[in-house]
Parts: sequence; C-alpha cells; structure tokens
Amino acid sequence: MRGYNIWRPLMVIIVALLMRKLVTGIGTAFGMGAEAAAGLGMVAAILSALFMYTQYTKRNRK
Repeated sequence: MRGYNIWRPLMVIIVALLMRKLVTGIGTAFGMGAEAAAGLGMVAAILSALFMYTQYTKRNRK
C-alpha cells in the first residue's frame, strides 16, 4: 500500500460530480428539460471521469 495515492480517486470523483452539475446547470439555463439536462450531465460526468483516469494511468506507464 506504499505507492497508493488517495487523492487520485477522490479527484476523479470530484471532477465528475462538478462536471455533471455544471453541464446540468448550463443545459437548464439554455432551456433544456430537466431530465434531458440531467442525462447530458451524466454523460459529461462519465466522459470526464474516463478522461481523468486515462490521464492518471498514462503518467504511470511512462
């Protein structure tokens, strides 16, 4: 457990939640329905989490 970094998984979760909230808020501000904006926010959260995860694992491979 020596090389484990607690901040990386927390950052992935925090960025995903913030992205979901941001995209949902922008979607509703531009007139999207609540359910459509929430769905778009969830897609954005998943994509941002995957992007951050690949960036973290790419650094470990080098």
